[in-house]
Amino acid sequence: MSEPGRLVLVGAIAGAFGVHGEARVRSFTADPEALMGYAPLLREDGSIALTPSRWRAIKDGFAVTAPEIASREHAETLKGTALYIPHDRLPPTEDDEFYHVDLIGCRVENLAGDPLGEVVAAPNFGAGDLLEIKPASGPAWHLPFTRAAAPVIDIKAKRIVAVPLADAEDAP
Repeated sequence: MSEPGRLVLVGAIAGAFGVHGEARVRSFTADPEALMGYAPLLREDGSIALTPSRWRAIKDGFAVTAPEIASREHAETLKGTALYIPHDRLPPTEDDEFYHVDLIGCRVENLAGDPLGEVVAAPNFGAGDLLEIKPASGPAWHLPFTRAAAPVIDIKAKRIVAVPLADAEDAP
């Protein structure tokens, strides 16, 4: 699904690296080095944050040289800068493959069509992807992001049919 103008978070500047004005960059992409192929990387307002000209892998990310960074001190001031790309630059997904960003905002309903809430996040705490669902009232709850628990996902209609596990503590 392509949404022109919509930005997707793909990385962040974690501070300076070395003494020559390189930035330490963390990638949030499935293939970390793919981040560099999306250049230029943008700020949340759509302005250019970083156009990597050289990079090398380091612990927890990349050391990046870019024309937007004048010095080590400048790189340090950029620490915490989130890096985005336009949604339409993401590669197409395979069948039954979804970008987390496309799941956010989907309405969730049960098999009978009753509303259960809206997806507000898609965390993974180490045991697999979850959908965090915020109902109209009450606390948010988590649904395992599996075919059994979410048998219908219609990204175009922004709709997910959920089958909450009966023994899940936080399910409705």
